[in-house]
Order: sequence, then structure tokens, then C-alpha cells
Amino acid sequence: MREAALRSHRQAGLARLYSASALACLLACGVLTAPALAQDVTDVATKVPSGSQMLLAADTLVYNNDNQTVTAIGGVQIDYGGNKLVAQRVVYDRNTKRLVASGNVEIVNSDGTKINSQHIDITDDFADGFVNALRVETPEKAYFAAESAERMGGVLTTFHNGVYTACEPCEDKPDKAPTWRIKARKIIWNGEKKTVRFENANFEFFGFPLAYLPAFEIADPTVKRKSGFLIPSIGYNNRLGVGVKVPYYFALSPTYDLTVTGSGYTKQGFLGEAEWRQRFNNGQYTLKLAGINQQDPGAFRDFAAFPGGYNVNSGPAGDPNKFRGMMGTKGQFAINPRWDFGWDILLQTDKNFSRTYTIEGYNDAVHQSSVYLTGLNDRNYFDVRAMRFQVQENTPDGNVASRSDKQPWVLPSLDYAYIPDMSVAGGQLSFNVNARVIRRDDLDQAYFVPYQPNAPDSGVQRVRGIEGESGRLTAEAEWKRTFTTDGGLQLTPLLALQGDVDYLNASSSSLAAIDAMAADHRIDTTADMRSSFARYMATAGLEMRWPVLFSMTGSSHIVEPMAQVFMRPNEQYVGGLAVPNEDAQSFVFDATTLFERDKFSGYDRVEGGSRANVGFRYSGAYDNGWGTNAIFGQSYQLGGRNSFDSPDLVNAGADSGLETSTSDYVGLIGFSSPSGFSGSFSGRFDEQTFEVRRAEVKAAYSGLPVSLSAKYAFIQAQPLYGFTTDRHEVTLGASTHLAENWRVFGTGTYDLQQSVLVKDGVGFAYNDSCFTYLMTYSESRDINTKEVSQNVGFNLSFRTLGDFGSSQSSIDSIQ
Repeated sequence: MREAALRSHRQAGLARLYSASALACLLACGVLTAPALAQDVTDVATKVPSGSQMLLAADTLVYNNDNQTVTAIGGVQIDYGGNKLVAQRVVYDRNTKRLVASGNVEIVNSDGTKINSQHIDITDDFADGFVNALRVETPEKAYFAAESAERMGGVLTTFHNGVYTACEPCEDKPDKAPTWRIKARKIIWNGEKKTVRFENANFEFFGFPLAYLPAFEIADPTVKRKSGFLIPSIGYNNRLGVGVKVPYYFALSPTYDLTVTGSGYTKQGFLGEAEWRQRFNNGQYTLKLAGINQQDPGAFRDFAAFPGGYNVNSGPAGDPNKFRGMMGTKGQFAINPRWDFGWDILLQTDKNFSRTYTIEGYNDAVHQSSVYLTGLNDRNYFDVRAMRFQVQENTPDGNVASRSDKQPWVLPSLDYAYIPDMSVAGGQLSFNVNARVIRRDDLDQAYFVPYQPNAPDSGVQRVRGIEGESGRLTAEAEWKRTFTTDGGLQLTPLLALQGDVDYLNASSSSLAAIDAMAADHRIDTTADMRSSFARYMATAGLEMRWPVLFSMTGSSHIVEPMAQVFMRPNEQYVGGLAVPNEDAQSFVFDATTLFERDKFSGYDRVEGGSRANVGFRYSGAYDNGWGTNAIFGQSYQLGGRNSFDSPDLVNAGADSGLETSTSDYVGLIGFSSPSGFSGSFSGRFDEQTFEVRRAEVKAAYSGLPVSLSAKYAFIQAQPLYGFTTDRHEVTLGASTHLAENWRVFGTGTYDLQQSVLVKDGVGFAYNDSCFTYLMTYSESRDINTKEVSQNVGFNLSFRTLGDFGSSQSSIDSIQ
């Protein structure tokens, strides 16, 4: 035998040749013995860019000419195309074409996968190999370990006495059992089928065996799409019973797939669902179908709320098997970088099916079906859409309390906003355009007395929506510029002009309802009713702000007195109840709207008459981390007709605090602390007696181990706006950590006026990096009927394995 111990600089060319072959074998072994990396043998070559240079560092390089071996000894480091190998010893045998690396071997692939072992033995054709004491960490933080592993035929990798988990090892206690792991006599990875199979496996939870599994199979953790059963879910509802949901996923193509789900309910039978998804280069769409033939429609009957006891869920008398179903589709496509087109459409056999059976994506209380086109470029915005609001409620069609029947079609609604890049006369100019066409098939009206079962309708109070068709086109331009004086006073003059063109085609029943309302208000509508009209509103305003900074030891404070004056003519076509109000029905006067130029929430109403808004804003910051803020002020009608004292079809502005020439006071005060404690109080107070008209108190603490929240809301009776009694409501919530990862939480809302616990719920949760557990129980009650609806939900989520339990939406509902 002839041996030569040579320094690497004397054998640089030979070392490069053999080390490149050795590294390729090592990297192939490392890659192919990790089931988490579903790839073919040929993928290894593609990870190394052509022309890459191999870098080798070792204490000693030994070439044995007789045995045809090359040995790198001591601190061996090889870097080849972004792949790295570290070992104490690397031997390559040219005769057997086998490579052996030993001594704290670590391979770091270019994609981040780490393979650790004390001994690796593999052929250089990548087909067969053997590894001792293998540990693998994937980029997705999934972990494999085994006493030994072997690779056969370039396809199958078998781990003997293997362990799999997605829980990161504890740094302080590396021998501590993870939250969960799977121990198996064999773990077989099929590189062709992209599957990982466990044989004679035990599922361990916190180190304790929980279940024995003779054999089961999962997709490779890196495989994003593979046909097969998904994790089932389970839940409970007092009207549906216990429900078990089992989905099956079809990976039909890289661009489209299908999920079919079967759900069995102990009270209502079998529910079938199917969802098709397809993706394109510029967008995607989904199509969902669901249906059930209810076994027990009577479980939904509500004798207290509805005459005869039947609602939309229970079906007519004598119908023991009521079929219910839905079809929903959503899509969004980018026409170009500036324009998007999309839709969200729901069709169902009745108005509450999707919410009753929690059809994901369509179970919201009010679903907005729409088709839209949106454009956005710099400071330009365009949106046009057709809409239909679908209220998912139990109320039967034709019932006086039904809301869904009275919702309109919006065909279409348009919004356009434009702000020029260049200043105009030193200020900012902005344009806004809004248009809408509304058609309603059923008159939407409210009554003086709240709805009561079997009570006759009496006294029309409000006409919230006409039966028929109405349309409006609005254009608005606004200019403003801010000047700052040497003393710090900021003056902002403002000019605005708005114009509307409207038309109205009301049914005879709508006109009769309007006449009845006018008679109650002793208003003559005969002369003012018209099918079309045009109106305008011109505004000249001035805003004055004087922020003053006060610096003290340990704190700084900014007090900013403010005043606004707006001069404008009276609002046109108001007071005769001739103008429908579709988009400005929601109206709240508080500290957040005090300094708005137009306090109405939409375009159908326009604030008219001259008005002044006066008040101040305050903010404080303290060196100890505390912060305070406040707003307080009042509004004054200076001249002309007060728009908030001019009735419309919904009495917007009535009992708002702005209907008098001197408004109520509005204010807000709040604070925050570095310890996590915060609170606020906001309210509206009578301008003469300072009596509380509206108030909201909030307090919260967020810290360890306890988080608390409390809210109290009070709204004084607004009989002209549909609320004949005061409203008091308290909401409390709490969450506490029992240990590092364990949490208990609960919440409740109580209506003090009706003496009803509206909703409440409790929950128990565990959460760490690889496992989440959630158990909840919730109740909700109808304020009028006091009927209770109960839900029990739980969810177990194992990272990389999947979820098991009830839907996430039902769990989140009480948090």
C-alpha cells in the first residue's frame, strides 16, 4: 500500500474533483432521506447553478492510491452551490462508488433543510443508502428522527423506529417530550406519490400515549395540494343536534380543485356541500352548492314569536321533509394594474339557510350580493356596483317584522373621487361624484308601537324605504387652504358646491304611507310631491384652530381651541316628506362628528342653513408613559332652516341633539397607561339641564395574567326615530392565563331595560407553536321572545396535520 498525506494546496485540482462527487452524494442523501421535501433525485442538480465552484476546507486531505479513496479529516466544510456540509470525516471510495461521512454530520440544503446524523453511507447514484441516528429539520419547522434510515430504488425512504412532530424542541430542556408527536415502527416516504405513511404508530400527547394507529397516511408537509380526506369537524346546536362534517379534497389540477363535504346532523339529517375553485393568472373564482332534506323542520318552530309557530326554517304544516339549499359564487379579476372586476352572489331556497347551517363564506347576518368594477390610480378612485342586501332571519315572508322582504335592489351605485396633483390657488381641490338607482318591491315602514305578536298594525311612524324606484346623481367640489399666522393660529377657508338631480316613481301604497305620516306630522305634502327635481347646496366656511403647547415637569399638553363657521342656503325639498332618504338614515351626533361640515351620513340629505361648531381638543403625554385626550364642544344654528329639525321619511335628525338652535353638548375623555389599563367616557348632554342623553363608558386592562374589558351604553328614548324606551346595555369580558399556554375567557351582554341576558359565553383554550385547543359554550336570546339558542364548539389544531372540531366562526363568536 502506498499512502500520501498531502496538504490541500498541493492537491487542489484532485480535491475539487472528488469532493464535488462526494458533496453531490451527500446532498442527495440529505435531500432524499427527508420526507418533508417531496422531490425527485434529479431535483438536486437543479439546486446547484451551472458553473458553481465547490469550496472545501479541512485540516487534512488524505489520498490512498492503492484503495482508491479520498479522505478529508478534521473540521470538514464543503460549500457547493449554496449547499453546505459539515463533518469530522468524509471518505469517498472510487471502487464501490460509496461515500461515508461521519462525526457530527450536518447538511444544510440550499432551501434551508437541515439533516443531522453521526453516520451517512450512500451510493453515488443516489439510489441506495443507509443513515444512522438521523434527525431532519425542514424549513417549515417539521421534525423527523429515527434510529436508522435507508433509501431503496431512488423512490422509497424508510425510517426505522421513527418520530415525527411539528413542535420545536425546548431549548432549556431538549429531552422534554413535545406537545405532540407520532412514534412509528416504520415511517415510509414515497417520493413519487408525495406521501408519508406511518405503520404501527402511537400518537403521544404531552408524552403520554393517546391513541394507537395501526397504519395511516398523510401528504408530505410541503405538498400544498393533494387529493384525500381533510380533517373532520364536529359541533352542536340545539336545533340541529350534534353535527359531524367530513370533507374530501380533489386536487384536479394546479389551477383548479374541488372539495366535497358531507355533514350529518342528529336532528336534521344529511347536508351535502361542494365547492369548486379555479385560479387564473389575473384572478380567481369559487362556486359553492349546498343542500339538505330536513328530517325535523318542527325543531325550528317558535310559537311565541310567530302565529302558528312556523318560520322560514320549519316549513309549512304537514311538510316533514323540507328541502333547503343554496348556490354561492365569488370572484375577483384584475383587468389591469388599475382596474378590478368581481362579484359575490348568493342564491338560496329561503333567506336563512346559509346562516342556519353555517355555510362558510355565506353565513353572515346580512349578506351583500354584488357585482362590481373598481379602479384606483394615484388620487383617483372609481367604483360602480350592483347590490342586493339579504337579511338572513327566521321571520316568515310577509310578517310585519320581516326585514329581508323590504331590502332593495341597488342598480347601480357609483362613487368617483378625484384630487388633482397640482394645488389650486394654493389650496387643495377635490371632486366627488355619487349616483344610485334603487328599486324595492315591498314598502318598508315602521310603526309607533314596537311589533308584538298578534297585535294589529297601527300608526305609520316612518317610511324607511318606498315601494317603487328612485334615483339620484350627485356631484360635489370642495376647495380649502390653510394659513398659519405668526402667533400659531391656523385659518382654513373652505368653498364647496354640491348639485343633485333626483327622480322618484313611488307606488300608490308608498304615497298612502307618506300621506299618513304627513297627517301625523300635520304636514301638507300635496303641493310638494314630484317625480323629479334638482337641488344644490353652496357652502362658504372658515375653520380656526389655535394649538397651544404647555410643557411641564414630566409632561406636555396640547390644548387646541377650535371654531368653524359655515354659511349656506336652506336645504331644498325638505319638510314636505317628498324626498326619499335611503343612504342617510343612520345619524349620531357625538364628539367624533362635532366638526364635520356635513353631519349626515349619506348624500340623500344635505346639511343646510348657517351653522357654527365650537369646542376644543386636548392631548397630553407624560414621562411615566400615561396619555390623556379629550374633545368637548357644541354646535349652533346661526340662520336659515335647521336641517335636523326638518322631518324626512325616516325622521333623520329627530332627537339627535341638533334639532334645536343650540345643540346639546358632546364630549369625550380618555386615558391610557403603560401598565395596559385604558378607559374612555363619551356622551351627549342637554344644552340646558346637562342631563345625559347618550353615554358610553369603556374600560379595559390588558396584561398578564388577566385581561378585562367592560362597556356600558345608554341611549335615551328617541320615539320619533323608532325607539320608544331608553336603552341600557352592559358588556363584560375577561380572559386569564392559568399557565404559560392555558387560558380561560368569557363574555356577556345584558340588556338592563329588557332585563335580558342577550348573549353570553365561556371558553377554555391552550395555544403553543404546534398545537391549539379551544372549547366554548355560548347562548343567545331573542329580546322579544326570550327564546334561547345554544351552541357548543371545540377545535383542536395540530400544525401540519390539520384541524378537528367545529367551525372557527362559531368559536370566535363569543370572544
